[in-house]
Amino acid sequence: MAKYSVQFKQQVVDRYRAGPLGCVRLGRELGVDPSLVHLWVRLYETHGKAGLEKKHYSHTAEGKLAILRHMWKHELSYFETAVAFNVRHPSSIGQWERCYHGGGIEALRPRPRQRPKKMPTSKPPAPLTPVSEETKTLEELLEEVNYLRMENAYLKKLGALGSGAADAACDSAQKAKVVTELRQQFPLAGLLKVAGLARSTYYYQQQVAEQGDRDEALKTRVQDVFDAHSGRYGYRRVTAEIRKAGQKVNHKCVQRLMSDLGLKSLVRPKKFRTYKGEVGEVADNRLERNFEAAAMHEKWVTDVTEFKVGGEKLYLSPVMDLCNGEIIAFEMNTRPVLSLVTNMLRKALRKLGKDDKPVLHSDQGWHYQKSAYRQALKGSNVVQSMSRKGNCLDNAAMESFFAVLKTEYFYLQKFASIKELKKGLAKYIHYYNHKRIKLRLNGLSPVQYRTQLQAA
Repeated sequence: MAKYSVQFKQQVVDRYRAGPLGCVRLGRELGVDPSLVHLWVRLYETHGKAGLEKKHYSHTAEGKLAILRHMWKHELSYFETAVAFNVRHPSSIGQWERCYHGGGIEALRPRPRQRPKKMPTSKPPAPLTPVSEETKTLEELLEEVNYLRMENAYLKKLGALGSGAADAACDSAQKAKVVTELRQQFPLAGLLKVAGLARSTYYYQQQVAEQGDRDEALKTRVQDVFDAHSGRYGYRRVTAEIRKAGQKVNHKCVQRLMSDLGLKSLVRPKKFRTYKGEVGEVADNRLERNFEAAAMHEKWVTDVTEFKVGGEKLYLSPVMDLCNGEIIAFEMNTRPVLSLVTNMLRKALRKLGKDDKPVLHSDQGWHYQKSAYRQALKGSNVVQSMSRKGNCLDNAAMESFFAVLKTEYFYLQKFASIKELKKGLAKYIHYYNHKRIKLRLNGLSPVQYRTQLQAA
């Protein structure tokens, strides 16, 4: 490793602190490893100029052990520990840790550097001769028997954990658990040899086992949120719900925990669609797939969907405000008659203020081409918009709501009658508006977002 003067290190730190270059770009420009630049900056920030000067002392074995214990207690990295204790190379701390696990505190003491008084003469190794069973001593035979007993006990314990003969696929945690259980009967060094486990790995797994499951509380929280929404939430919405309660958590961590717990949001089945063609006058597509709205009652979308229960059918006609995704009005009927749409429209128009002039977008269904429907829109200063013929993507916002409704509620339940379904749909729409959060609304439900918007 190249040696750098204190003056050079100080210049590098001063350039970093002056900006705007970071450690990587500054290191590349000066031909210095960026990790060294990062280390010098941190040492200077923690210890001042003394952190950049060459160390003229070496740590004692007791001092090294104190540094290691501090690192283990506070769960620091080698780099953070080196900065805290002004150690020149973070890799030295890793070497101390390996020495300590391999030979205790004595392994941390410095070795004598003087040359031996007499250099040993190299002799060619004696040729290996096969050892027969008859020539083995009693101690060698006992040692071999003990090793076989130890190996047999280890494999039995491993099989009891469910690993069976697939020892190669067994992870370090399982091996360490078996070794711990057998330590009272056999020496640790022999057990580690049988298990093919490094001593440092064994002690690390012991520490992990003593700490227990650090994610136990978060797993419980994830399970509660998942159950509260009947399995409708994926890891993104579960994360948003937990953050909303004031707990900081990464979405990747929630995704991993949900995978460990076997929790998975429902997969949407294929959508049911029908198209009856043109039966009246068709309006222009004014929405043009722009499903963003800055204010309430600016853009509405609507459609009709069908449910089947026990040979009977139920039709739902809702209106959604694209500002917050709220279902502002809906109507249900056992037949797809014109009143299904006109009654829904009458409920929605009651929500308008004097200055509201929304665009109401739909497909080219026959309901929306009828003169009674079109006249009702014109009389309330509502601009009509329609999708292109047979193009469901032009009304994707409404189609998405129907997919969510059927996936999260209809396909999960069994209904005895249309009456029961009708009551359940009304209950779900209330849940959708008031409780079900949306990521695009910053983790708020549509009604919560509307309330916040009106308050501002």
